[in-house]
Amino acid sequence: MSTDDNRNWMDDLPDHAKAYLEGHRLDEVECIIADLPGIARGKAVPAAKFARQPYFHLPDSIFYQTITGDWGEAAGEEGFIERDMILRPDMSTASAAPWTGDWTLQVIHDAEDRNGNPIPIAPRNVLKRVVELYRAKGWEPVVAPEMEFYLVARNIDPAKEIEPMMGRSGRPAAARQAYSMTAVDEFGPVIDDIYDFAEAMGFVIDGITQEGGAGQLEINLRHGDPVRLADEVFYFKRLIREAALRHDCFATFMAKPIAAEPGSAMHIHHSVIDAETGRNLFSGPHGGETEAFYHFIAGLQNHLPSVIAVLAPYVNSYRRYVRDNAAPINLEWGRDNRTTGIRVPLSSPESRRIENRLAGMDANPYLAIAASLAAGYLGLVEERRPSAQYRGDAYDADEAIPRSLSDALDLFDEADAIHEILGPEFKRVYSIVKRTENEEFLQVISPWEREHLLLNV
Repeated sequence: MSTDDNRNWMDDLPDHAKAYLEGHRLDEVECIIADLPGIARGKAVPAAKFARQPYFHLPDSIFYQTITGDWGEAAGEEGFIERDMILRPDMSTASAAPWTGDWTLQVIHDAEDRNGNPIPIAPRNVLKRVVELYRAKGWEPVVAPEMEFYLVARNIDPAKEIEPMMGRSGRPAAARQAYSMTAVDEFGPVIDDIYDFAEAMGFVIDGITQEGGAGQLEINLRHGDPVRLADEVFYFKRLIREAALRHDCFATFMAKPIAAEPGSAMHIHHSVIDAETGRNLFSGPHGGETEAFYHFIAGLQNHLPSVIAVLAPYVNSYRRYVRDNAAPINLEWGRDNRTTGIRVPLSSPESRRIENRLAGMDANPYLAIAASLAAGYLGLVEERRPSAQYRGDAYDADEAIPRSLSDALDLFDEADAIHEILGPEFKRVYSIVKRTENEEFLQVISPWEREHLLLNV
């Protein structure tokens, strides 16, 4: 890991990582990579070993594994031989793991084959591929994710319904308290740890608000480079879970954890910058909306249905798309209208952006951002016009979103234009793994079936 001039590799750490370690001896480095669900996979190694080792290996089979730990038959022509990938650290992602008992850094790694080529099914590589397509056109994509999640009571029995966590007052978290500061105060100790962990990791939180569900919170992040923001969401999911565990509760990113409560989304705000001039492509010289602005919206309308299987990756994800319940049911677009699937928030011309409200918080952040950018990219290239702006309550319009993972995967499999953007090999493996998960779900008999069918049919 040392450079040719024998400088200590720790000299090149980001400033926040140096500040975290100041006056302390680094004990361990967690070498991690996101799998298809977005779970951190990797190895924890002593700091001295990390300093001597420029890369490490993991089998490619980590990308064939379902959320249950089973395996999709996606290994390809050579069969399930679990070929080693080469994982190289991206030291710009080095960050504290402040919840650990010793002094530990986390470092996100990129996956390559033995010839140095990016592994096409690694989620971070999929996003990098999409970003490079923008840059080849002279465009810089910019995103800002919003993260919704629930703090819930500890639940170690899958047969038991999920309940809101107990607040500081000794009462369960209340629903229908959106934007309530009192409700936020109920989770004060957990939020304090979230802020402390984020600061140690060098992250800037743009704000934390109470959402409409019982124990549901939202964290907004500053806009920026798509890969960096996906890294942050990947890290944030872990730090939020760790903060919750310190206070005897769970943080969950399920799209719909509690039946009667709103689901949790990962809204993605988009803008595109001209790399040469620094100008927002969505705003003209006099501040008006440009053709590129409308083309991007059209791209989302025309191509998001093909990637709903990526934005809503589990059977539970489709329980979030409920009419009149704070989640979109179609691909209408509107200005400052939270009932539409595609929203144009209030902003100055310089910060004009387009919000995709379809992605669930259960999605892999790298893949969700890649899929959303891919749809927008195709819109910019195809130069088509969107439908007319929707005025009024878009829940009154017809539904236009697949209602099941199976239906969404059918659309995904047919989307040749999207496959070329995300990569044909990624499409092949993703579809196989997700269909395997769907089959696993269909083998489970639910409480509803036992209650209503056991003696009545």
